[in-house]
Amino acid sequence: MNFILCTSFFIVSAIVFLGLQHSRKERDKIEREYWQKEYRANSTRKKSLDNLEYITIPEEILRMHPKQFDEDINGYLLDLQDLSEYKIVNLTGISNTDLKLEYGTANITILSDYDFHYTNMVTILQKLAEKLYENKEYELAKIVLEFAVATHTDVSKSYYMLADIYNILGYKEKIAELINNAQLINSIMQQSIVQNLRKYEQQTVIESYQ
Repeated sequence: MNFILCTSFFIVSAIVFLGLQHSRKERDKIEREYWQKEYRANSTRKKSLDNLEYITIPEEILRMHPKQFDEDINGYLLDLQDLSEYKIVNLTGISNTDLKLEYGTANITILSDYDFHYTNMVTILQKLAEKLYENKEYELAKIVLEFAVATHTDVSKSYYMLADIYNILGYKEKIAELINNAQLINSIMQQSIVQNLRKYEQQTVIESYQ
């Protein structure tokens, strides 16, 4: 009996040891590949940024005149007006290493600025849409959210609120189009947003954004 127990113990220990060895080798391989890629990225020369997908905030949003024009809405529109003077690019889901490989190390700061402007923009758009929704100005909220979604934002609330507005306004069939847009999100949020929208497609009202 003791012999069997000892044999079993050694077998299990060997399996665990081999598993740890394999895991360690995999980690070492991943780390080695990362640093090799980072070295190449840091050696990449500056390249043109002309092929970036620059985002322009629509005039119909910047010059929007809601019926209930309060201090919050005015502030959001002023912030968007300020942002419209900058270059805006959605770089969500793209690592700094990949950006350096594609556009050169010298461009990483300016690319970070472009992406910061984008993150700021979609945050303000969501706040503006929420205020318009609260005031029951659904058509204006729809315009704001459709623009945000068209830029492939990964702000989940924007998709859920827009789906709710489609239901309210009688555009339920447009939720399928919304799902297609969500599938283009370059973010870990993509799968969750798509799955939720598919569930909500069969519902009358969406409350998940609240």
